[in-house]
Amino acid sequence: MPRATKIVATLGPASNTPEVLERMIRAGVDVVRLNFSHGKAQDHIDRAAMVREVAQKVGKEVAIMADLQGPKIRVGKFEGDRTVLEVGQKFILDAGYDALGTNERVGLDYKELPRDVKPGDSLLLNDGLLTLTVDSVQGEEVHTTVVDGGVLSNNKGINKAGGGLTAPALTAKDMEDIKTAMSFQCEYLAISFPKSATDMEMARQLANVAGEPWRHKPQLIAKIERTEAIPALEQILKASDSIMVARGDLAIEVGNAAVPALQKRMIRMAREMDKTVITATQMMESMISNPVPTRAEVSDVANAVLDGTDAVMLSAETAAGKYPVDTVRIMATICVEAEAAEEISLDASFANKKFGRIDQSIAMGALFTAHHLGCKAILALTESGSTALWMSRQKIHVPIFGMTSQVRTQRRMALYRNVTPLLMPNFADRDQALANAEAQLVGLGVLKPGDTYAITCGEPMGYPGGTNMLKVCRVG
Repeated sequence: MPRATKIVATLGPASNTPEVLERMIRAGVDVVRLNFSHGKAQDHIDRAAMVREVAQKVGKEVAIMADLQGPKIRVGKFEGDRTVLEVGQKFILDAGYDALGTNERVGLDYKELPRDVKPGDSLLLNDGLLTLTVDSVQGEEVHTTVVDGGVLSNNKGINKAGGGLTAPALTAKDMEDIKTAMSFQCEYLAISFPKSATDMEMARQLANVAGEPWRHKPQLIAKIERTEAIPALEQILKASDSIMVARGDLAIEVGNAAVPALQKRMIRMAREMDKTVITATQMMESMISNPVPTRAEVSDVANAVLDGTDAVMLSAETAAGKYPVDTVRIMATICVEAEAAEEISLDASFANKKFGRIDQSIAMGALFTAHHLGCKAILALTESGSTALWMSRQKIHVPIFGMTSQVRTQRRMALYRNVTPLLMPNFADRDQALANAEAQLVGLGVLKPGDTYAITCGEPMGYPGGTNMLKVCRVG
C-alpha cells in the first residue's frame, strides 16, 4: 500500500539545490513549502521553477505551498547582535527607539506593542525561552522585569501569554507576496496568524484577484497559532480549505500543556468539515543536527498520524538541517508504521452521516463498498478533486487513486491523506476512460488479474461536481 500520510518539507539553504530536492522527493516529499519570511520575491519564483522541473524529472507531481510571513512581532537589533538578560533585571521594550539595543532596552519592529499590553501581562520572547512581566507602559516604552532570563538576539519574536496582540494577519508585505505566489500558481497559500474568518476571506479575495491572469485560485491554509483563533475555529475552517496546527506560536500563547488536546480537536474538526489538516513545528527537531530522531519525536509523528492528520510538516529540519533527505526518509517510515496500526471503524463513522449531494453520496458509497468487498483500490475519476477529498476524510485501508486530466487538480490532491494523484487523458467516452484508468493501475502494479476495485466517475464526462456513478470491477 502507498503511504497515506503526506509529508510537507520546507526549502532552505540545506535543500535549495536540484540534487538535494530530487533526493527529498524520492524519499517521500509530497508538498514543498516556500517560507516567505526569508528571501526576496525572485528567490521564491526561482525555487518554484526548480520544484516544477525536479518533480517532472522524478515523475511525481508535488504541490507548492507559499507560506506568508504575517506580522513581524519582533524585537529590533542589538549591539553585538545579542544581549544576556538576568532574572530580576529591568528591561525596556521601546517602540520609539531606533538605535541598536543594549542590555537596558531594545527597539521594536512591532510599534503597537505599548497599546496592546498592560501591567501584569507576560511577554514571551524567542519561542518562549525568555519571559518578561510588564511593570508599566510609559508612552512608547514598555517597562518589564525579567522572569526567565537568557540570551536575547536580533529580531527574536514576541508573544503575549493568553493572546491579545492586535497585529493584522495580512501586512503590506504579505499582499505583495500573494502576487508573487500567484505568478507561479502555488497550489496552497498559508496565512499566518489569522484571528477570524474575515482574515481568510480577505486573503482569498486578494489571491483570486492576483491569480486571475492565470485563472488560478489557490487553496487557502489557515495557520492556527493565535489564542483568538481557537474560539473562532469553526468559522475559520469554513472560510479555508485547510488548517495548519502551528504548534510553535500556539503553544507560547496557550501554554505547552494545552496543545496536544487542541491538536486532536483541530484534526477531528477539520476532517468532519471535509477540510485538510497539516500538523507542524518541531516534529523531528533533533534531526537538525543529529542523524536519528528522539523516541519522543517518533511518538509525536506517529500520534499525529493516528489522530488522522493529512500531512506532517518539516521546517528547519529540511531548510537548515544537516540531514534533510534522511529526515524525510525516516519520517516516511514512521508514518507507514503508524498507519499499519490504525483501527478502521468505517460502519460506526457512517452511522450518523447525511449527504445532500449525489457526488458526495457516491464517494461514501465507494468507501463502504470497497471496505466490505475487500477491494484492492478505489479509483476516483475527478475534475476538481472533490470526490477524492471526501473519500480521504474517512480512515480506510484501501488506497485511493485520484485520477484527473487537470495537472492543477493532480498537484492539489498531493496533500490529501490516502490519495495518490495520477494524470490521465481527457476522455469524452466513459468506457474509454474506465479502461484507461484500469490499464494505468495494472501498469503500476497496483492491480493484477482477478483483483476487484471500485471506480467512480461522472456521466457525461468532464464536468466538475458531476460524479454520479459507482462501479465495481474485476481485472480480467
